[in-house]
Amino acid sequence: MTKEKWLNTALWLSIITIAYNIIEGLISIYFGSTDDTLVLLGFGIDSFVEVISGIGILHMVLRMQHSEVTNFDKFERLALRITGISFILLAVGLVAGSILNLVSQSKPSTTLAGIIISGISILTMYFLMNYKLKTGKALNSEAIIADAHCTKTCLYLSFILLVSSILYELFEISYIDVAGSLGIAWYAFSEGRESLEKAKKNQLSCSCGENCH
Repeated sequence: MTKEKWLNTALWLSIITIAYNIIEGLISIYFGSTDDTLVLLGFGIDSFVEVISGIGILHMVLRMQHSEVTNFDKFERLALRITGISFILLAVGLVAGSILNLVSQSKPSTTLAGIIISGISILTMYFLMNYKLKTGKALNSEAIIADAHCTKTCLYLSFILLVSSILYELFEISYIDVAGSLGIAWYAFSEGRESLEKAKKNQLSCSCGENCH
């Protein structure tokens, strides 16, 4: 494919990522609230934070269609800062919620929704991750490759949700939901810290704990 076609592919991958995360976030928050599932609620909020990050990537891809991109612009740095702060607040909220659930002995009524949502998310994130990597390498773009690695982090979060949801559905132990919530909190804090570091450095580089190559 030509560079123009690869850039169009990158554009559509960004749009699909944003749209999917919005839908996933709405459904996850709804069922997380109605079923009292903290891990699913946190997963849903994480999806909306990913939307903010995705908008920054979409903006960058649009810039790439007109000129070579070597640094973040003002809008992208702002998106990174908002993303970073939101992830850290999410992590704090999940830790606080986990403590409250432990004290009150609160537990989910069911985690069936978490099993279904995480299963769909794993398939979707795997598809997006592979195509983003392929597109990033074709364009020799560290930014798109880094975005693919962040999609891999979303894949890990989906596995955390799937495992904790299945285990709870089998054993109905409240600590399982709490453990899953803390797992998402750890990833959220890590992503938040890395987003803030990227905004401060203002350099295109890999994040989410991955190497570009």
